[in-house]
Amino acid sequence: MTAPRWLAAVVVLLCAAPCFAQAAPEQGGNEVQIWAGGGHSVPGGTANTGAFNAGLRYGWILTGPHLPGFLRGRFEYALDAVPVFLVFQPANTAYGVGFDPLGLKWNFQRHGRISPYLELTGGTLFTDHNVPTYTNTVNFMDQATLGMHILGPKYNVSLELRYMHISNAGLANLNPGINTVQIRLGVGRFLGGRGKRK
Repeated sequence: MTAPRWLAAVVVLLCAAPCFAQAAPEQGGNEVQIWAGGGHSVPGGTANTGAFNAGLRYGWILTGPHLPGFLRGRFEYALDAVPVFLVFQPANTAYGVGFDPLGLKWNFQRHGRISPYLELTGGTLFTDHNVPTYTNTVNFMDQATLGMHILGPKYNVSLELRYMHISNAGLANLNPGINTVQIRLGVGRFLGGRGKRK
């Protein structure tokens, strides 16, 4: 799909969402999602490197609303399987797979059809070439995210800004790391839950 068609599909999804009732995160519910994202390296690590990744998410909304004022929200624990992870380096393109077993997500109170969130994630990446070059094929991923769900009747669209640090944590003699800023787009659904939506 070319970039203009991809962008048009996103716009259609966003415009259609307000026409329906919204399904939001609720205590005891689950989140399922497919997502894709990509970005480029930023200062603080190896330069001239790009990344693209796509995967699946499953989350558990563990609490009802907590904290006062604008901090009020629900805590979610999530896992990500990442079957597609491409790292575009000057020397080569590395293909990898990853797994994020630690996803700590705070879903803020929804405002109409918008449900913002913050997230911290940690996981492992395995690649067919060293990432960065001359280092190691096993790396760890630390991530921090600011995002929002745009809620629909059954499905939602998520849009997020994600900072990802890739490092081998000393498994190789060299460990320059890669820091990227990525945009991620997801389509998912909140299932089940109990209690009133607030």
